[in-house]
Amino acid sequence: MKNSSIIGLKEADCKKIAEKLNALLANYSVFYQNTRGAHWNIKGNQFFTLHPKFEELYNGLVLKIDAIAERILTLGAAPAHNYSEYLKVSTIKESSEVSDANKCVEGILASFKIVIDLQRELLDLTEKAGDEGTNSQMSDYITEQEKEVWMYNAYLAK
Repeated sequence: MKNSSIIGLKEADCKKIAEKLNALLANYSVFYQNTRGAHWNIKGNQFFTLHPKFEELYNGLVLKIDAIAERILTLGAAPAHNYSEYLKVSTIKESSEVSDANKCVEGILASFKIVIDLQRELLDLTEKAGDEGTNSQMSDYITEQEKEVWMYNAYLAK
C-alpha cells in the first residue's frame, strides 16, 4: 500500500507537495552552504559575534534539510540530492560574499525571504490537500525564521 493512502492524502496532492518540497530542499541546501562559507571566511571586528551565530544557523539548516527530505519520502517521492540539480532549481544562488559582515547578513536575510515565501506557498498547498504534517512543519519553520529575521535585521540596525 502506498504511503499516501495510509496517511490519508491523495497521491496527486502528495506529488505536487513533494515537488514544492524538493524546490525548498534545493534552496535550503544552497542557503546552508552559503552560511558555512560565511562561517569559515568571516573577517573583521564582528568575527567573534558572527562566527558562532553562522554556525548556529547552519546547524539549524542542516536539521531542516534532513526533515524536509524525510517528509518528501513520507509523501512517497524521492528527495533530490545532487548540488548540480539544486543549483538548477534554487532561487538562492551561490554566494561569493563570505567575508564582509554586513554583506553576509544581507545575504542571509535575502535567503530567509526566499525560504519563507516558499514555505508560505506550501502552507496554502498543504492546507488545501489536508496535509497537516507538512503544514505544521512549514508553520513551525516560519515562526522560528521570522524571529531570526528580526535578529539579523537588528544586527544591521534596520
